[in-house]
Amino acid sequence: MALSADQRRLVQDTWAQVVPIADTAAEIFYDRLFELDPSLRKLFRSADMPEQRRKLMQTLGVAVNAIDRPDQLVPTLEDLGRRHVGYGVEDRDYDTVGEALLWTLGRGLGDAFTPAARDAWAQTYSLVAGVMRRAAYDDQSARSQA
Repeated sequence: MALSADQRRLVQDTWAQVVPIADTAAEIFYDRLFELDPSLRKLFRSADMPEQRRKLMQTLGVAVNAIDRPDQLVPTLEDLGRRHVGYGVEDRDYDTVGEALLWTLGRGLGDAFTPAARDAWAQTYSLVAGVMRRAAYDDQSARSQA
């Protein structure tokens, strides 16, 4: 994962500030996600949203904590990407999720979400989503060609 040491540190430091408000941050995230694209609500029709919020924050925590260990992180993200196809997630949805995530971080972190922190998070999300997308859609493409 091509992040500088400073970017990794910024992501980890700002994440530490999110952890105490994790459930609120997750609630803000999903509110923003559904505001940006109301059609995404259908993916969560049968979801237990408090549990979904917990899973979101847990997954983000795993990614942040393993950001400097791609050998451990990449297989986890690939598996997650493949599973998301089964949930009905489409390639374009990753952009909406990224927008909602950055907006949520900005709201939750306030002044701590400096331009450098925003750039570090944008780069991190781009890398995470890229791994998930490749695994999901390369896998899907291979199955459709078989």
